[in-house]
Order: sequence, then structure tokens, then C-alpha cells
Amino acid sequence: MRARKIKIKTKHGGVETPFFMPDATRGVIKGVSAKEIKKAGIKVICVNTYHLYLSPGLEVIKNAGGIHKFMNWNGPILSDSGGFQVFSLIHRNKDMGQILKDKVIFKSPINGVKHELTPEKSIQIQFDLGVDMMVVLDDCPLNSASRVDVEHAVNHTIDWAKRSKQEFETQIKKRKLKSIDQPLLFGVIQGGKYLDLRERCAKELIKIGFDGYGFGGMPVDMNGKLMSNVLEFTANIVPSNKLRFALGIGKPDDIITCHSFGWDMFDCVIPTREARHGRLYTCLNKNNFIFNILNSKYKNNFFAINKDSIFKELKTYSKSYLHHLFKVKDILGLRLATLNNLEFYAVLAKRLSKIN
Repeated sequence: MRARKIKIKTKHGGVETPFFMPDATRGVIKGVSAKEIKKAGIKVICVNTYHLYLSPGLEVIKNAGGIHKFMNWNGPILSDSGGFQVFSLIHRNKDMGQILKDKVIFKSPINGVKHELTPEKSIQIQFDLGVDMMVVLDDCPLNSASRVDVEHAVNHTIDWAKRSKQEFETQIKKRKLKSIDQPLLFGVIQGGKYLDLRERCAKELIKIGFDGYGFGGMPVDMNGKLMSNVLEFTANIVPSNKLRFALGIGKPDDIITCHSFGWDMFDCVIPTREARHGRLYTCLNKNNFIFNILNSKYKNNFFAINKDSIFKELKTYSKSYLHHLFKVKDILGLRLATLNNLEFYAVLAKRLSKIN
């Protein structure tokens, strides 16, 4: 058991690990307000650099005074590099872009306009967003990638991390940011399933120096099973005085497992995406965290959605009513399910904080 607590200071307040960050991909968690997200117990949210760059665009967000004011969220925000989305776009359709040694070229899926993403540009975008924590651009290969391709990705990742760190320091000086206003910077450890490549990548990133290190690439194998041995191995390489960010880890069991390995931070679309499909998280028992409200057995279940919830609606509306809302496809059902899942993940993180 290597679970631990670390206190983080940011310009938008402090936060203690472990914590889970719901993905506000386009600057919003669908159907709920910033006030409700905070009431649910969520401390930090994650926004998507790629999507915000394409829409509404940096000028709009800068004119609004930064992503915090734009979203009306006064807590810490972490932004990703945009790399995962760009690489996924290209891996799905080679006509949508090209991965080069020094940059990535891609077409916007919105209007087909060509864009270039470099390590430097990714950092500049994240500074313009005004986030508290940012992630460097890395090369994210497919799970099915050969060892040779993974080696190329590791080489790109190390080179891009150096360039990102240099640009980060340039932006700090250019913007004359005091220590408290400087965002935390995360490197990303690539290497796929190959432990020696993970180790090489981690050691080179540690030489460059970052505030924290993330687990890059898909955390599950081709069968969807958590790559526990790789995650545990990688966590052990990261210095104990640095943050460990398990990108994309979102299933409760996987969060619990990775926390025991020493990972501190988690983000994923799972809780909110599952909510929109009628799948709600609950502490039914330690082996079953989820139930499907669309199941016919809930049609006449008049018990509260969550009698222990902080939200009055979840304590007063019944599972039967929520079942009905999903059947008639009413937006209220999506909202209630989303609030339920956000609260569950906040409670999960709070419980894990007591294990160290």
C-alpha cells in the first residue's frame, strides 16, 4: 500500500490528494452548473485544450478573462495538452492529419481547416486559458502499436517535453508571473506495455524536471483490463515528492487500485458519460458500484435515488421517477444522474484520503 496525501497550492486555492477530476471537455459538464459541481464535492475539474482551441476559440476565452471566468468556476482547473484527442483523430482517419517529428498537423473535424500543434503552441494555449495545472504535449500511440512505434513515441515524448519545459519557462518570464500564479506542469510517461520503455521515458522526464508525472497512453489492455503491473511499475519510478497523475482512470475499482499503487490524481469522462446513459454509481456493496436506472425493476421502486445525498432532489425524487424521466428522454433525468455520479466520485476520493 503506497497511498499518500499531498497538499497542492494553486492560484485558485489549495487541494489535497487524492482527488478525481471530471472532464469538462468543452468547458462544461453537460447539464450541470459550476455551483452544482462544487456542491457535489468536486474540488478540481479538467478541461480539454484541443476542443476549447477549436471552439469557442482562444480569443473568446481571453476576452472573458480566462477559462475560470468563462465557466464561472473559482476552483483549480487542469488542462490537458490536446495531444490525446489529436492523435486519436489521426489514428482513426489518416486523412485527418499527420504526425511529424517536430509537430502534429490536423484538420478540424468542425470545418476541415488545417491546424498545427507543436509542444510550444500547446503550452501557449494553456497559458492563455489561465489554468492552474497543465500537461505537456506527448505522443500517444495506439494500444496495438508495435514496439518500434512505441519507441518512436517515447522519443517524441522526451523531445517534446524538453521543448515544452523551455516554452513554459519562456511564458513565465514573458507574463511576469509570481510563484503563486505559476501553474504546475506535468510530464507524461509513455512506453505502452513495455516496462523498459516506461522506465527510460520516466528517467529522461525526471531529468528535465516537472511538478508531476502522468501515466500516458491507454491504461487498459486490448481486452479492456487495467494494466495493473505497468501502472504499479510506473508509479514506483516517479519520485515520492512529485505528483502522480493517472490520466484516463475512471472506474471506481481502478481508481482504488491505482491509489494503492501511489497515484494521486485521476480524470475521466466515465462518471458523467455513464450518467447520460442511465448508469448510476452507488455504494451498493464493495463489488458492485453501478446500477442501470433503465432496468424495468426500477419502474415501481419508490425509494429515493440517494437518501444520503447532499442534493435535495436526489433525496426526494424516487428511482421510479428517474426511470420514467429516462424513458421519456427528459433532460432532468440526465441532470439528476450526473449530480449523483459526481457526488459519488467526490465521496470516493474523500474516503480514499483516509487510507494512507
